[in-house]
Amino acid sequence: MGVKTLTLFAFSSENWQRPRAEVRLLLDLFRRTIRREIDSMHANGVRLSFIGERSHFSDALRREMSKAEEKTLGNDALSLVIAIDYGGRWDIVEATRRIARECAAGTLSTDEIDESHVGRHMALSQFGAPDLFIRTGGERRVSNFLLWDLAYSELYFSDELWPDFNDESLANAIEWFAQRQRRFGRLPQAVAPGG
Repeated sequence: MGVKTLTLFAFSSENWQRPRAEVRLLLDLFRRTIRREIDSMHANGVRLSFIGERSHFSDALRREMSKAEEKTLGNDALSLVIAIDYGGRWDIVEATRRIARECAAGTLSTDEIDESHVGRHMALSQFGAPDLFIRTGGERRVSNFLLWDLAYSELYFSDELWPDFNDESLANAIEWFAQRQRRFGRLPQAVAPGG
């Protein structure tokens, strides 16, 4: 379908507020899934990357994540980005901290800070902003996901629950996206005569 980067919101920074047993189960499932799927991903040319705050995870899970990233680093068929212990506000705060450290070190003046500079410090910066955001489950919000990066993304909302969102569902979302006229704040393109 031409998708080069797929970013999945696996575990938000707010998910720590769920019951401890559920969190433990989710993180164990995550670790087992990485271990079970990494060879297949690597064989299919998938580059696996993780964004989010890793310090809350066990050493074993952090090692598993790092090993998976290292193993798939040279792959280029698809970049699969997993947002885990991630929040859009956290991302903006972290970018702000990095920029503040540059200013404090004297390597950056406040006059040099612009959108481009901030964007380079966001967690998703090496992959670029998403063209299409898909939200399943009937919710009509972004839920603290990629707040900076979604500024000009097309937002597609589906009533299907995530486990039911299949190949046909994805094809429908991409077909919807293909019909959108992306303007990035500009006026719509004039329709050519006869077009």
